[in-house]
Amino acid sequence: MTTSSQSQQATASWALLPWRTRISLSLLSKLTDAARRPNGTINRRLMSFLDFRSSATPSAPYKGVTTSDVTVDQTRNLWFRLFVPSTTSPSSSSLPVVVFFHGGGFSFLSPDSYAYDAVCRKFARRIPAVVVSVNYRLSPEHGYPCQYDDGLDVLKFLDQNPDALPDLADRSRCFLAGDSAGANIAHHVAVRACREPFRVVKPIGLISIQPFFGGEERTESEIRLEGAPLVSVTRTDWLWKTFLPAGSTRDHEAANVDGPNAVDISGLEYPSTVVFVGGLDPLQDWQRRYCEWLRKSGKEAKLIEYPSMVHAFYVFPELPESNQLISQVKDFVASIG
Repeated sequence: MTTSSQSQQATASWALLPWRTRISLSLLSKLTDAARRPNGTINRRLMSFLDFRSSATPSAPYKGVTTSDVTVDQTRNLWFRLFVPSTTSPSSSSLPVVVFFHGGGFSFLSPDSYAYDAVCRKFARRIPAVVVSVNYRLSPEHGYPCQYDDGLDVLKFLDQNPDALPDLADRSRCFLAGDSAGANIAHHVAVRACREPFRVVKPIGLISIQPFFGGEERTESEIRLEGAPLVSVTRTDWLWKTFLPAGSTRDHEAANVDGPNAVDISGLEYPSTVVFVGGLDPLQDWQRRYCEWLRKSGKEAKLIEYPSMVHAFYVFPELPESNQLISQVKDFVASIG
């Protein structure tokens, strides 16, 4: 049960965040609120004003990483931004491949959004790894299961087109990764990939950063943190309604992965997983349930908690916890790949 002391503790923790982080979160929340229309559509023109984009840097490395954009299917604007570290250790004859899915409630942002370009550069340089950041179709224009289809099709593309990646990219050491809705996509792509007869590509790990799951139930953390930025109940309800098939409830298998319509993954070769949770994230109860469900299904799953962190904290470089998370991702990749 939520208590006033718990709510006061959450408010105090929020106040301890740097002013720059609080302003950014508040502005992004207000922008997405203004862009979401009552009729279930999004004002894309309004979003474009503050969704700052970063150009690819194919000819010269920027912050130790070169980037290029690779088209998978022009008809549906399916492409990915490729991040390749410009320097690696002499002992590294090959690098793992991290296939990354950005967050944004299935509805917002892209691989060239400034924050995601910056964080994928960090992953590429710090792990180090070849990072493939996927531009999947967005809802509500393209709802379930388009995002999962796009993710799996990128894996198929990588499997069938070895020239799409540099020679040092080891496609047999593939990690799926994502934050928020991107982590939801990573999970469902992993389930589909388990049933796919890939020739070379092999997902061996999953990096789930504050995944976006839900259900009809209102959890303790959703109630206690109702006023939180980005993922309040009002916002997430709207996002689920525009993403899921018409007439579906939030207990649909896409949202409530361990709920009444859950898919049995016990017999699948599901990759080892690390799940990151923030103590000021309203979604934290769903995230812990996801990790526990993986374990009950016989899968390796590690939970790492940041008690005083909000949703999407790791994209804010001014937070020490952001660098700490990237270091833990590096350790996770090294422990498996």
